Amino acid sequence: MSHGRDSLRTPLGRVRGLGSAKRGTGHFVVQRVTAIALVPLTLWFVWAVAAHAGAPVSVAGRFLSHPVNSGLMLLFTATAIWHFKLGVQVVIEDYITAEGLKIAALLANIFFAVALIAACALAILKLAV
Repeated sequence: MSHGRDSLRTPLGRVRGLGSAKRGTGHFVVQRVTAIALVPLTLWFVWAVAAHAGAPVSVAGRFLSHPVNSGLMLLFTATAIWHFKLGVQVVIEDYITAEGLKIAALLANIFFAVALIAACALAILKLAV
């Protein structure tokens, strides 16, 4: 019988050299990268909203018609939504124990995030044109 780290792994995990999570490091890294990216993007977003608060839609459209501004807005919304999706995924994986419900919730989480990113992209692009 082995002692130490390998004693906590499943036999298949020992053969593959994987821990119980199998893909946790990649998820961890993506979540941290999106968090870091959101720092400057959020500062830009807060400035953009404050600078245009109460302005007519036409002014917001002119602001977003500049490629840098529309690009940053698209990047901010997509990054924020994907970061949110990753956080919800952790909650689902940690707290939903029924396998069927867990799979359904994970799929719903992905579809919701993608649909929300698409809706935001369409709205931003519509204002930008």
